[in-house]
Amino acid sequence: MALSKVHQTLIARAKAVGNSGMAVPLDDPTCAYLVSVIAEDLNLRGAFPEFDAPPAPFFGTTPLSSLRLPDLNFVDLFERLINTREDADSYFICLATLHKARLKYERILQSQPIPTIDQVGPRGLLQFGSLSPRVLITFLFWRKWIFDIDNRAGQETGYLFEPIIANAIGGIPASAKKSPVKRQGTGSGRQVDCIREIDKQAYEIKLRVTIAASGQGRWQEELDFPQDCRASGYVPVLVVLDPTANPKLADLRAAFLNAGGEAHIGQEAWQHLEALAGNTMAVFLRRYVHTPIEALLDEVPEVLPDIQLSMKDGIFTIAIADESLSLSRAPQDALASGEDEIPEDVLDEL
Repeated sequence: MALSKVHQTLIARAKAVGNSGMAVPLDDPTCAYLVSVIAEDLNLRGAFPEFDAPPAPFFGTTPLSSLRLPDLNFVDLFERLINTREDADSYFICLATLHKARLKYERILQSQPIPTIDQVGPRGLLQFGSLSPRVLITFLFWRKWIFDIDNRAGQETGYLFEPIIANAIGGIPASAKKSPVKRQGTGSGRQVDCIREIDKQAYEIKLRVTIAASGQGRWQEELDFPQDCRASGYVPVLVVLDPTANPKLADLRAAFLNAGGEAHIGQEAWQHLEALAGNTMAVFLRRYVHTPIEALLDEVPEVLPDIQLSMKDGIFTIAIADESLSLSRAPQDALASGEDEIPEDVLDEL
């Protein structure tokens, strides 16, 4: 059976780079690799005799650009996949979105320019004299470069974390300009991590609620969110993936419950998401969101270990304990920085 127009459009969007000059398009060999990963994840290898061996791990040490299977007919593979398993198309688009984000961020690390003296020079007045000028200016450059690549990570996560969870559970993210949730029901729009129109639910998805919350104004905004959802005709639902208790989390949970909403925390949160996702997308959530996040939460250090950063002969290297990662550098003159929020065009990205 030939692919529908909807699936043809889905493939085109999965491959496309969007509006970013740093984005990496997905070609047929890369998409064929993603199908092989999905077939492995869902125990569908029997339907794909072309895959004579398990694929290289998606989360592994193999260079991202090497995760390809040439000389295979991707369209045929994709057609077979979606005819073999329900929701396999959603699984593919979420995995493709994640892979594109990882490829793009690798390119950012390779290309993010070293800051200029105009950007960092005045900041040296805060520490001048505590180090020699030669050492202090080096520290300022490193510090700003690390800030820049972390800021880019925040931007890319805005396109990724909540949106792929939203897609997995049958919802969509909503930017403030396009959101059906309004302040006090009639005011300006509020950004929402996930809207499920089928049951009129508005989700706030958090990795962790910490006691060191943002300024009082922003915290009040968070406490007001569930009432704004209720006034706009939506049931507010809080999902916090880490169960670490603190007074802020208790206050936020109470705000959602008092507004007639729901609150799912820790393991219950994962179970809630997987139940909404269904059999196929629950596998995606466990393998590509739940397991990595849990692994990171389990390793949060009480004391930061030593780290070594170096840029030499066009190679950036980070070394911690007995592990290291090296990337070739090809800096560009300017790269846009972004905010840690869901962008307006997120639906085009996902």
